[in-house]
Amino acid sequence: MINASRRQWMAQGLGAAAALAAPQWAFAQGKYPSKPVRVIVPFPAGGTTDIVARLVLQKLGELAGQSFIVDNKGGANGMIGTAEAARAAPDGYTLLLNTAGAQTLSPVIYKANYEALGSFEPITHICDVSFIVIARKDLPVNNMQELIKLAQGSKPLSISSGSAMINLMSEEFKRLIKAPQTINAQYKGTAPQMQAVVAGEVDFSLDSFASVEMIRAGRVKALGVLSPQRAASFPDVPTLKEQGVEGMDFASWAGLLAPKGTPREIVDYLAQQMDKVMQMPEVIAKLKSYDYFPRRTTREEFAKLIDADNKRWQRIVAETGFKIN
Repeated sequence: MINASRRQWMAQGLGAAAALAAPQWAFAQGKYPSKPVRVIVPFPAGGTTDIVARLVLQKLGELAGQSFIVDNKGGANGMIGTAEAARAAPDGYTLLLNTAGAQTLSPVIYKANYEALGSFEPITHICDVSFIVIARKDLPVNNMQELIKLAQGSKPLSISSGSAMINLMSEEFKRLIKAPQTINAQYKGTAPQMQAVVAGEVDFSLDSFASVEMIRAGRVKALGVLSPQRAASFPDVPTLKEQGVEGMDFASWAGLLAPKGTPREIVDYLAQQMDKVMQMPEVIAKLKSYDYFPRRTTREEFAKLIDADNKRWQRIVAETGFKIN
């Protein structure tokens, strides 16, 4: 006959075993996601990352049968939202959709409360993002050489920056065109950075194609693209290299991540579903309409990209002596 203490010990043991098995059992039974999933975008609504997030997460939600809800947490060059995602419970119900700057550059130039790779489980590399130089519509320039000449003049121009990466790119651009007097105005994301040009608060910016509709509507001028080839959406806009500007071959990316320690089964499931999303013709077409380049890579390849970018920025910052003012 089993005494009371023995029964209690057995009950506790069975309860502990059931608790340990519950996540695996629930996942095996298709219970994830059993409720809406919060996806932190560490920039304000309307910017590059937000545009990508809302497109792919809608499709991911349709496949998973649950909502993947964008939660914009802008500020501090993406570090506020990224750090919040890093310290979230690793249960699959808080994810991060981030770009290269906040993920791999910010930890190099700021005291960030997260590591580029060590704080996260990479899920999928969604797309690559290029940049385009835009100017306010009444600025008296129509190409890069005219912009450079004006920037080198006695009256300083202003350039808007909305992320750590664009801040560094802007400083490098000022150095290359020999216009150090250009004022680098800081904004909380690529959307406010772009809106500053539309509103005439600043003269120009290095925009991550968040301004596509504004260019088409004639509310800003497109002066040059940073990629090696012209943008498909603006074939008449020459590259910077075509216009004699060398050394500005910068690009970014967008990707989905989970907090470190998120169960492998959940991370693999999300990677598999996102791979399906990235094969959808409508998703590919929409990304390309913004001149974003869709990618299909493995989790391991995405991890290598994050690590390589982080090390590259460490080298560039060390070589240039770049510091945030």
